[in-house]
Amino acid sequence: MTKFTKEDVFYFANFARIGVTDAEAEKFAGQLDDMVGFADILSEVDTDNVEPMTHPLQLFNVLREDVPTDILNREEMLKSVKDHEAGMIKVPNIL
Repeated sequence: MTKFTKEDVFYFANFARIGVTDAEAEKFAGQLDDMVGFADILSEVDTDNVEPMTHPLQLFNVLREDVPTDILNREEMLKSVKDHEAGMIKVPNIL
């Protein structure tokens, strides 16, 4: 098992641009050792008959069929706008 040192923590902290004190480096080195140790324990588990998964929950997208419909009647819609011409809404010029 890899043993992390304070120098390793300072090296990693430099990449992340994080300031770390000597006391924190000691603490984090121990925590990194614990995490790697846990990963080593997990690597010993027999996973030969376990199917790979992409998410812990079985989620499926429920999609409706995309069918175009006329929601608004054009004439009714044009009654509610201030200015229109040839069946289209006129808007002010921007440029």
